[in-house]
Formats: sequence, C-alpha cells, structure tokens
Amino acid sequence: MTELLDALPDLRERLAGRRELLLANAVMFSEIPSHTFEEAERARFMMDRLIEAGCQNVSTDELGNAVGIHPGKTGKRNILVSAHLDTPFAKSVDHAVQVNPDSIVGPSIMDNSLGLAAVVTLPTLLEQLGIELNDNLVLLGSTRSMGKGDIEGMRFFLENNQLPMRAGVLCEGATLGRLSYSSLGVIRGTIDCQVKRGATGLAAGGAIPVLNRLMTKMLEIPLPQDPVTQLIMGSIYGGTTYNTTARDAHLLFEIRSEGAGVASEIFEQIEAVVAETSSMTGAMADLKKVGNRKNNSISFNHPLVRGARRILKALEVEDHAAPSTGELSTLLGRDIPSLVIGLTNGEHRHDYNETIEIEPIFAGLAQLITLLQAIDGGYCDVDEA
Repeated sequence: MTELLDALPDLRERLAGRRELLLANAVMFSEIPSHTFEEAERARFMMDRLIEAGCQNVSTDELGNAVGIHPGKTGKRNILVSAHLDTPFAKSVDHAVQVNPDSIVGPSIMDNSLGLAAVVTLPTLLEQLGIELNDNLVLLGSTRSMGKGDIEGMRFFLENNQLPMRAGVLCEGATLGRLSYSSLGVIRGTIDCQVKRGATGLAAGGAIPVLNRLMTKMLEIPLPQDPVTQLIMGSIYGGTTYNTTARDAHLLFEIRSEGAGVASEIFEQIEAVVAETSSMTGAMADLKKVGNRKNNSISFNHPLVRGARRILKALEVEDHAAPSTGELSTLLGRDIPSLVIGLTNGEHRHDYNETIEIEPIFAGLAQLITLLQAIDGGYCDVDEA
C-alpha cells in the first residue's frame, strides 16, 4: 500500500496530461438528455465508448443498464465500478454545456456526467499509464437511480448478474473527499389531492388549500434529532391558471433517517394525517410510496474505508463522511463492501448551471485508480489487511 501512496503525486500529474478524452466524454454525456426512465440514448453512447476501449461483453439488460468488462490479467475476481445514467432534467431542457478554462457548466455535468466519463475512460487511462490489474473491472452505467426510479437499475443488475463482486466503487461527480460507506433509510412518497366541483368547507377553495393543510400537519410530526431524521418537501404543483380553482394538487416528499425503521414510523404517521385530512375535508387524498431504501453500512475501520482515507490523505485532500441515499444501500445490503467517492468540487447541483472545477478532477481520478489498485492488491480485504 505504501508504494501505491508514494506514487500518487506522479499519477496525478500524468492524469492531468490526459485530460482531453475525459473532459470530452463528460461534455458529451452531459449533452445527451437522460431523464429517469429515458436513459437509452446515454446507454448506447456508453456502450460505444466501452467497445472503443476494448471492453468485453458490452451489452444492456432488460432495464437498460449498460455494462462492459475490462478484463484483468487473471480475471478470477471482479470489482464493480459504477455511475448512474439518469438525471433530473427533462428532455426539453437546454443541455448545452459551456467549457471554461477552469470549469465546466451545464445540466448534469456534476450529477453524474463526470462520474460516467470516469467509468468509460478508465480502461484507456489504465492502458496509457501501463497499469494492469489482476481483477476484472465490471463497468456499469445504471438506470432508474433517481426520482421514482428507486434504484431499480442497480437492483436488477445485482439480482441477475452472475459475477460475484469483490467490492464496489460508485463514482459521483462531487465532492472530492466524500466517502460514503453507509446509507440512510429513505422513503419517498407522493400525495395527490383531488377536489370535486361543489365541494364545501375547506375543499371549496380547491385542492391547494387541502394540500396546504396536509403539509402543515406533516410538518408538525416530531422528528428525532438522534438518529438524525429529515422530512424533505421536494416539489409541489397543481391547478392550471390564475382564475380557476385548482381541482388537483400534488406533493413529492422524502423521509430520510440514520435510524433503522425510523423512516417507516414517520411514513405511518403521514398515512394517518392523509386519512384524517381526507375525511375532514371531503377531498380525495391519495398517498403512495414510490421508493424505499434501507439503512446499511460498513464500519469506519473497514479496510476499504481505511484505504480510501489513506489515499485522500496522501493527496492532501480532507475526507468527510457523507451517508448515501442512493445505490450504495443495495450493494451493502448484498454484503458487497462498497464506497461512494467524489471526483471533483462543484456547485449548483441539480440546477441548470451545475458547475464542476477541472483541476481537482485529476486528484479524483488518481484516487479512483489507486483505490482500485489497493482492492486488486488485497489491501482492502478484511482478512488480508
């Protein structure tokens, strides 16, 4: 491991000299619309890049996941390297990307075009750097990660993939220094309110006042401070215009908690609020659960986490733990030691002007490659560390 750490400064410099291909891939991924459930065009682009890089068994599965294998020297074990294909941006959004001397700006460049670019560029970088691994790298672009997708792509891949995984590394565009080795319990839900013509009482004002009362009641639900628990009101919409009483209104929300089972307890209280409000107002309020992820983790002292921290320290990057709300839960739930890492710094996540800094990317790539070398070398195995 010490030899790998000593080589990090030189590796970072060598990667900086190979920036064109990575940045070009990041820009091209970002300019391909890929809203959740509509990832096919990005998946085709990813497969093209994997084929060009000499990967084997490049294909998509029934849910549109794109996968290819960069073969190792012995190929006896497999490491999963993944990034999600989907974004929160609709196809109608202008996906043009602006490349500046020090930054790149555009929808999804941070989440998660840069992560995808790192995955598809990895085989070429390893070849140019003369780095050969014994393990196979299973390179995956997963679908249905965000919104109502509920990480179905990763779930399907793991349920149907025949290759046992030694470890998993999930690549996110930001933030450099992020280490996610635990996942929060998450429940996502929608509430749809509908009011019939001729309604009385509060419902006479339409669906929006009813939804407003629902939200007020939801915010009165006490949330524990320890374990940390949040109720996030993510989006509301309803009605058609200024002078017409809204007949429908909708809420998208998420409950997340560090405590096992806490999100379910909060959801049950929301069920009661919805039933009570519907009964009292005469409006129809329909609550649906559209996502459910369980708490999972490996320990702070797991060799994979320790190795990742040592790599960041050698790069003079401060590490910070950040529990994941994404696909990490599925991997850890299957006892695959896994991490989420960030590749650079950025801002405006999920805004139209998502921005990433170019210079830190090369430290992020050096982190990724060295972490894969450490896993390949057995430094991150529980019984060999």
